[in-house]
Amino acid sequence: MSVRGIGIDILDLDRVKRLQEKLGDRFAKRVLTPNEFEKYKEYKGQRQIEYLGGRFSSKESFSKAYGTGLGKEVGFQDIEVLQDEIGHPIMTSSKFSGKILVSISHERKYVVTQVLLEEG
Repeated sequence: MSVRGIGIDILDLDRVKRLQEKLGDRFAKRVLTPNEFEKYKEYKGQRQIEYLGGRFSSKESFSKAYGTGLGKEVGFQDIEVLQDEIGHPIMTSSKFSGKILVSISHERKYVVTQVLLEEG
């Protein structure tokens, strides 16, 4: 395996909260895939903000590792972050067929994510 790219992102959860309050489910549905949105609806309050922020930030990290940023070539719906049976995040993307490693970490006000893309 060889490293294709690495990306990191930090996000202020207050920003996510403001967008959620202003746009409601429209913001969440823009960022989250249908599967992610189903999980999002199970949460309330701060945990819901953390979940949404974690997905937003991890998709940003993926796009940086991929080398394009979010936009025309890679969008939110091209990347999905679900959890395995014990809660570890599992990232998949229709844009990348190699191995994707993702880490999501929350601290009261921030979420930090890192993505490593491996090929071969």
